[in-house]
Amino acid sequence: MPEFPGRRSSIPAPSRRRVLSTLAAGAAAVPVLAACSAPSSPARGNVSAAPTALPSAPAKPVTLNVLDVAGNLALTKPMIEAFKDAHPEIVSRVTYSTGTAPQLAAKVQAQQQAGNVQIHLVLTGTDGLAAGIQNGLWYALKPYYDAFFPDLTANYQPAAAAMASLAQDQGIELVWYPSGPLLEYDPAKVATPPATADALLDWAKANPGKFQYARPANSGPGRTFLMGLPYLLGDSDPTDPVNGWSKTWAYLTELNKHVDSYPAGTTATMKNLAAGTVQMVATTTGWYVNPRALGTVPPGMKVAKFSSFTWVSDAQFGVIPKGVEPDVLTAVLRLLAWMLTPEQQAFAYDEGYFYPGPAVKDVPLSKAPAASQKVVEQFGEPEFDAWIKQYPIKNSLPATTQVTAFDLWDRQIGSTK
Repeated sequence: MPEFPGRRSSIPAPSRRRVLSTLAAGAAAVPVLAACSAPSSPARGNVSAAPTALPSAPAKPVTLNVLDVAGNLALTKPMIEAFKDAHPEIVSRVTYSTGTAPQLAAKVQAQQQAGNVQIHLVLTGTDGLAAGIQNGLWYALKPYYDAFFPDLTANYQPAAAAMASLAQDQGIELVWYPSGPLLEYDPAKVATPPATADALLDWAKANPGKFQYARPANSGPGRTFLMGLPYLLGDSDPTDPVNGWSKTWAYLTELNKHVDSYPAGTTATMKNLAAGTVQMVATTTGWYVNPRALGTVPPGMKVAKFSSFTWVSDAQFGVIPKGVEPDVLTAVLRLLAWMLTPEQQAFAYDEGYFYPGPAVKDVPLSKAPAASQKVVEQFGEPEFDAWIKQYPIKNSLPATTQVTAFDLWDRQIGSTK
């Protein structure tokens, strides 16, 4: 979900009473945090290597500049604000800015080459994560796991732990969801939604221009649809878009004949569905719940799954650009540890944007704010939880492979429109 229909969450920020649980307490208890080694990736431009040791707290409170290219603040801003309130000795101020995943790497790299890194924390989906890994932009964080993130993997839900591996130890997974691919449709115009990929193609042929998905490089539902097709079609290797997706590329080429356009982001597809310009779009659990809760999409729209499918899960991460100063690096790591406590993770339910949302174990909906519970009850799909348990869940493609898949789609499919 690289972009989000901008709004301020209706859920109030948590108060100062919040206490660090085991994950964050480990950071607070260590007087001097010695890292075992510097990152393996070489620094770029005028950026020096990561410090091999960090203090447990900055010498004085720091300002943190947070860049969100994933709509993640809808889920995590209450957590960040709570940390600032609870730890004024670490963070004095937080600034927020937003951008797009395709622009992220160039923006960070320009600051690094100038030796003036002003972006301290990037909140990103797998798209921006992948681009940064490919360009060597992020600090390697494994040297700091023992001090800041004890038992990191063990605290994740199993499927979230699997997704965390995509970060290659260059980011901390903050939220997770099974994603899709799912179909959202107008029941007044689509009596029976397609139950297979072939049926979707037949429907698109019979209803030209009425099915739509957004450009995968900047759309959670778009890339989930792209990465889910190899499983739906029985391709030879769903993890290899170059040599293992022959059926997928043939399918997308045929489907392309009956698709009018590929919007730059998911929000446009939802608005088109609401306006009746299209009758069916690719969606995910969160993108089904949240736009209906916000009123972007009429509440009467319905969601459907394929009769036999594999979930392609998605996650969002916190990454730290190389060149961030040691005191700021310490503050960001302390913040990330705080965000992984169960109490803070409950805010990830938000208004269904990344349903369910929490990446760590033991965070049921009953622990979420009342506003979140109400949204899920009113706009959620009661069968989501059963589907999550019933069908296999696979990771999104690894970072560099995902970039390859996006590039192939852009050249073979997107460029034709």
